[in-house]
Order: sequence, then C-alpha cells, then structure tokens
Amino acid sequence: MTISQKDRETLRTLAARYMTYALSDKNNEKRELWRALNELRMQKPMITIDQMPWHELDVDGSLVCTVEDPYFRGVEWNLRTNIYKWEHLPADMVLNPYISLSRPISNTGFGMSTRRLAHDSTGNIQSWLFEDQLAEMEDVEKIKTPVLSIDREREAELLAAANDIFAGIAPVKMQGIMLHSGLWDSITFWKGVESCYIDLLDRPELIHAILDRYTNAFIAQIEQINKLGLYDITGNYCHCSHTFDDRLPPKECDPDHPTTYDGWTFSMAQLFTSVSPAINEEFEVPYMSKIFSYFGSVYYGCCERLDDRIDIIDRMPNIRKISCSPWSDREHFAAVLPKKYIMSNKPNPAYLAESSFDEDVVRADFRRTIAAAKSNGVGLELLLKDISTVKNDPQRLWRWSEIALEETMNSVL
Repeated sequence: MTISQKDRETLRTLAARYMTYALSDKNNEKRELWRALNELRMQKPMITIDQMPWHELDVDGSLVCTVEDPYFRGVEWNLRTNIYKWEHLPADMVLNPYISLSRPISNTGFGMSTRRLAHDSTGNIQSWLFEDQLAEMEDVEKIKTPVLSIDREREAELLAAANDIFAGIAPVKMQGIMLHSGLWDSITFWKGVESCYIDLLDRPELIHAILDRYTNAFIAQIEQINKLGLYDITGNYCHCSHTFDDRLPPKECDPDHPTTYDGWTFSMAQLFTSVSPAINEEFEVPYMSKIFSYFGSVYYGCCERLDDRIDIIDRMPNIRKISCSPWSDREHFAAVLPKKYIMSNKPNPAYLAESSFDEDVVRADFRRTIAAAKSNGVGLELLLKDISTVKNDPQRLWRWSEIALEETMNSVL
C-alpha cells in the first residue's frame, strides 16, 4: 500500500507527540494506580472520561483529520483524540506506549438486522421504534451462527506499512476483538423494548428459546475467535475502564494467539432495570454464566440499576467490576457489594448539559460517592460516559476532569 509523504509526515508528527505522553512518568504512575485498583489494593479512586460529543469539542482544529488513506485516517483519529484528552481532560487516562492497529477481521454476524419502524432523524441522539422480528417461535431460527475470518495478507500489509511509517518513533501492535457480551442489548434492537417486556410476561417460553439459540451462537463465535487467536490483550481497556492487572493476560498466554480466557469482556442487561430481580435471575444468570466462563474477567452492567440485585449478579462467574449507574442507590450499592468486586460508579453526565455548569453540584456528587465507598471499604472507579452534550462548551468537561482529580486525590480509602 502507498501512503503519501504528506500523510506520513502527519502521522509521524502525531505519533511523536503521543509517545512523549505515553512514555512520561505521569503516564507510568497512572498505570500503576490502575493496577493497584484492579488488584484490590486501591491507592485512590480512579477516573476516566469517554463516549464524548466530539463534534462539540474541537477548539483549535486539532481534531480535523487530513490523512487520505481510510485505514490510517482511523489511526490518525485515535492519535488526535488521545492527545486531545491528555492535554485537556486527562483524568486518570493511560496511554499505551505503542500505536494500536485494528486487525482486518470479518464477521458474518447473527443473521439479524435492526429494522426501525419510526425514528426522529434530527440530531445525533435519536428516538427509535423497532420492528419485532422475533415475534413467533419459528422466528427464533433467524438467529444464525456467525462465521469469522481474518485476512492474514492484509494484516501483514498493514503491519509492514505501520512499521515503516512509525519507524524510530513508536512500536506498533495489532489489536484484536473485544466482545460486548450483553445479549439483551441486541435482543432489544431485534424485538423492540415493548415487545420484550410483553413476552417476558406472556410468553416466557419464547424468550427462553431466543436466549438459548443466541447463547449457543455466541459461544460458537467465541470458540472461533479462540481457534483463530483473535482476542484482544493489547488495548488494556474494557467498557471505558482500564484493565491493567498482573493476572491478565496470564503468564501462559501465547501473545501471538490470544484467546478470550486471556482477556476481558463487558456485559449488561439494561432492559432489566425495569423488571424484578426474579426475572433478572431467570432470564440472565443461566445464559450469561455459560458465556462468562469463557473469559478471564468480566465488567458487568451499564445504565441499569443493580444495587437491589447484587446477590443475583454475584451468581455469575469471573465478574470483577460492577456498574453503579446514576439510577442505583450508591450508598446501598457500596454496602452490599462484596469486597471482591470493584464499584464502578457512573457520574451523571446530565450535570454537563445544564444551562450553566455548577461546580458545587459536581463536587458534592463526587464526595457523596467517595464517602459511600470509603465507609464500606470497597474499591472505586468513576467513569464519566454517555456524554450527549456539553452545550458547546468544552471547558465544562475540562473543568470536570480537574474537579475529579482534586476530589479523588483528597480521598484515601
């Protein structure tokens, strides 16, 4: 493949700037703080900021991509956004000391697609109404087993090009698959929210049939990934949380053939925030227990409330971090969370979308969460994500990062 001299210079300049930060003492210190948290010997609560409204954040043109090659334009975007975060809102982010390249992997998928009956097409955030494609028992057969493959020739070409571009500046590593193992997120798109709730009540046998077929297909996908050695062990990131830990990947891991047993996955059942714990147990635990057994560690939960069902989540294997969303009672969450888990709190992004940014409210929110974790002796991380808007005021996010560091540095759990 041919990369123009102009694009080559752009990528090398960005990489040199990136590596200055990635090799800094500050970056190394943050990595060790994450390692301490993940090994249950926390030195301070840790913070990340992710899933941001990038279209509102460019203040000086530094986020404008110019590289023409589509693949390396993606590499450019990753470099630009990581540099931006480090310079403006670093919180406790860690930069890997190498350039990550996506592997050329193909996946035929599960045979299902999202069919929208209606949606609001204005803006980046949309309201959708979905068609129920799994309405009858015979529809379950629509769920297919994915077929995965990797283009080894293309991968070698990309690796050679990247090594040439970044020679003398940065090493490069191929980044494999990180699986989203939350089956219900997909089922909700295939059926629609209302249909899921109705069938959980009226036709539980249909839901079990869907889950059984989907679970088997998902496990078949995992087994193909493992056979091909395509799982990710280089990203050190799972669901907006750093995963540095001496236990993973294990010492016996073959770095040239990593499997799901060597890494993390993330999972959730956000639909179940509005069902009883008993429904959660029946329609989540037996299926996810099978899937989770294939992974080294699991991050569980997202926006759903979980403080009223931690005992049920505890029945599934290999979970290490559990999400405490803004809809959870954080004091109760910390009180009932077994000490083997990390409390993964999600600060409310709505504070960034108010008519004005109230620093006192943000600071008080931090203090409440930290106090809850401290009084119960649990490890804590705070992951700000799902940020739809900062009202076109990037400094709000920058200031949020500063406040987060101030409050967590002042706390010792």
